[in-house]
Amino acid sequence: MLAVPWWALIAAPTERSGLLYRVGTAAFVAGYICLPAALILGHGPPQIDSAAIVGDVLLGVVWVLFSWSVIGLVVRGGLRMIGARGVRASRVVALAVVVVSVVLTGYGVYEARRVPQVRTVDVAIPGLAPGLDGLRVVVLTDTHFAALDREGWSRRVVEEVNAQRPDIVGLAGDLVDGSVDERRHQVAPLAGVRAPLGRFYITGNHEYLGDAQSWLDYMTSIGWQPLHNAHRTVERDGDRLTVAGIDDPTGDDVPGHGPDLAAALAGTDRGLPVVLFAHQPSQVADSSAAGVELQISGHTHGGQIWPFHYLIRLDQPVVSGLSSHANGTQLYTSRGTGYWGPPMRVFAPSEITVLVLHPQK
Repeated sequence: MLAVPWWALIAAPTERSGLLYRVGTAAFVAGYICLPAALILGHGPPQIDSAAIVGDVLLGVVWVLFSWSVIGLVVRGGLRMIGARGVRASRVVALAVVVVSVVLTGYGVYEARRVPQVRTVDVAIPGLAPGLDGLRVVVLTDTHFAALDREGWSRRVVEEVNAQRPDIVGLAGDLVDGSVDERRHQVAPLAGVRAPLGRFYITGNHEYLGDAQSWLDYMTSIGWQPLHNAHRTVERDGDRLTVAGIDDPTGDDVPGHGPDLAAALAGTDRGLPVVLFAHQPSQVADSSAAGVELQISGHTHGGQIWPFHYLIRLDQPVVSGLSSHANGTQLYTSRGTGYWGPPMRVFAPSEITVLVLHPQK
C-alpha cells in the first residue's frame, strides 16, 4: 500500500533523484514505520486512543493514495502506448493522483462525520397481517463509537431516528470499539430513541473484541432489549410479528455466546412472519434454511472507502441493499450508520434505514 504510491508519486516523477525524491522517500519510510506502530498501539492491547486516531487517519489516507496510484499507473501505461513518454507524463499523472486523493479524502471525512442520510425501503413480507401494513422498522448498525468522541453526533442521530416515527428500532451490531467505561457517554444518547413496539440490539463482531456481555447489560440499562439468541413478539392493531436476533459468529469463542438460530426461534408461533437481526449478511444461509422472511444485517459498511467493496464480496454474499435468497428469504444489508477506523467514507455513504413493511400481494 505504500510502495505503489511511492513509485507513482515520488520515484517515477523525480527519476529517483533530487530533493523531492529524498524528502518524499523519507516521508513514505516514516509512514511505513508509523502506520503499523500506531495501529498496534491504538487497536492492540495498549488501547491508546490518540494512537488509534493517528493510525486510523493514516490508514484511510494511504488506502486512498494506493487505490488512485494504481489507477494512475494504469493511465500512465495507456499514455505510453499512445506515445506520451518521459518524466513529464509521469508528473502529470502524479499531480492528478494527488489532487484526486486530496479531494476524496476531504469528501470522505465529511461523509463519515455528518448525520447519515435516511434511506427508505419498502419490503413486501409474505404472511404479514393487514394490521402491520406500513410498519416502520428503523435500522442502525455499525456505529463503532471509538477513540474519536462522537457524543454530539450520537445525539443528532437519535433526533433523526425519532423524526422517522419508527414503530421498531433495531441496532444490528458493532455498537462500539472499547469498554463501557470508555464509551458509555457516546452511547448514552441512544436512551432517547422512541419506538413504541420495541428497541432491539444484537452483538456484532466488534463487541467480541472486548466484553460483549457488559454492552448487553448496558443497553438493557438504558431501555433497549438485547436479542441474545432470543425473540420478542410485537403486536399492532391485533396483528403480530416475531422479531428475533442472534449473536455474531465471532461469539463462538466466548462461553454462552455465538449464534443459535434454533434457540432464537424456539417457542415462536411459526404462523407469524419473522424479522431477524443478524450482524453479518453471510448468516442468511441459516436464515433461509429456517424459513425466516427477512434478515437485517450490517457489517459490510458498503465498502466504506472505494474500492474496498470488491474485497468484501470475497467474504460476504451482499455488500448493501435488499436482496433475495433461497426459500423466499429477503436480506437487507445496511451500509452502516457510522464508520470503523479511518474517519472516512468514499462512495459508500452511511445510512439510517427505514424499512417499511407491507403484506406481499
